[in-house]
Amino acid sequence: MDPLLLGGIVAISTVLVLFSGVSVGLGLMIVSTGFLIIFDGMRSLELLPEILFGKLDNFALLAIPMFIIMGSSISSTRAGADLYEALERWLTRVPGGLVISNLGACALFAAMSGSSPATCAAIGKMGIPEMRKRGYPDGVAAGSIAAGGTLGILIPPSVTMIVYGIATETSIGRLFLAGVIPGLLLVLLFMVWSLYSTWQSGNKELLNAGNYTWKEKLEILPRVLPFLAIIVGVLYAMYGGIATPSETAAVGALLCLMIAMIIYKLWSPKDLWVVLRDSTKESVMILFIIAAAGVFSYMLSSLFITQAIAEWIGTLDVNRWVLMSFVMLFLLVAGFFLPPVAVILMAAPILLPIITTAGFDPIWFAVVLTINMEIGLISPPVGLNLYVINGIAPDISLKTILKGSMPFVACMVLAIILLCFFPGLATWLPDVVMGEAV
Repeated sequence: MDPLLLGGIVAISTVLVLFSGVSVGLGLMIVSTGFLIIFDGMRSLELLPEILFGKLDNFALLAIPMFIIMGSSISSTRAGADLYEALERWLTRVPGGLVISNLGACALFAAMSGSSPATCAAIGKMGIPEMRKRGYPDGVAAGSIAAGGTLGILIPPSVTMIVYGIATETSIGRLFLAGVIPGLLLVLLFMVWSLYSTWQSGNKELLNAGNYTWKEKLEILPRVLPFLAIIVGVLYAMYGGIATPSETAAVGALLCLMIAMIIYKLWSPKDLWVVLRDSTKESVMILFIIAAAGVFSYMLSSLFITQAIAEWIGTLDVNRWVLMSFVMLFLLVAGFFLPPVAVILMAAPILLPIITTAGFDPIWFAVVLTINMEIGLISPPVGLNLYVINGIAPDISLKTILKGSMPFVACMVLAIILLCFFPGLATWLPDVVMGEAV
């Protein structure tokens, strides 16, 4: 059978299986095993355990559960609320300081936790009621938090970037650095739109500066600064060549647990068990998807599907930006239905040869791909962050939340366009800190 035709059948089968309700990892295993048996026979099953566990035999994977523990220990405390309060008090003199402090808190908490839903939940519980109480439109209050939460998969340390680095054998340190400037750019775009939307609502008083005493500003810092110091320390150790991402993640996880225990009195065995239990569940889910994606990639390669697709696209006489547009459209649609980790693990092995052949930088592509995945987090039908916000503020309709988040989707699209025109936004910092890639 023609490999391209077979690739189409595999794609349709994968979609049908994943839409049946089975987990992503199990769905990939079902499709991979089925096609290998059909075309390679039962003997192919002998290799599956070796491939499955071989994908997990990678020291870099240790960074995933460690960063998840790091984020879980933070999100299980009042760190998010304290961070929000600290920024609100320090930014009170800035016009529209409340909405800016919410987005700033989302950015910082995203950097600490690496989780979009956790960021939405932690900051939203405080931020949304406070913004609504002061008269901010429901769409701005809900949409800004939903969009701010997506920063968790872009701003380092990011589990999504780690997964991309492992899937494509790309430097995780360079990927982390590549996400810094685009992450800050998104925060700036979100702030600009939030202020404009608030001003357009007609309630100009919302943009007026508030007032807090120096005592109120300073008293909250001891609870926030240690976590920020850990993030800075982790990133410095990683980029300074002091330790590997896995080693820094392990130290960061231990320090975050210790600070959560000391500052927030997280001494209870029950509370610690919840942190470790939730971290284990999320880690196992991601690692199983990674292992299953390895088997899926092997199936595509052994049936010559990957090679045929790459060869076919290489023969297309189209502008490389047209090609990139189709790739982005595919990723966008996939992101509507699947979590970012699953999309990256399934698509990266196929797309990487294509984008490098077309002359695109894989580090730049990682950032663009991640922002694309962020759009999926606040877009139906899955739109995980939308449902998290709806759970926090059930009296705000899902329609209002969705409508409020759409302008932030436009901000993300604008960020992607800016990255296309100015790829240095993603590649400049890694080149400066770590030298140009060879």
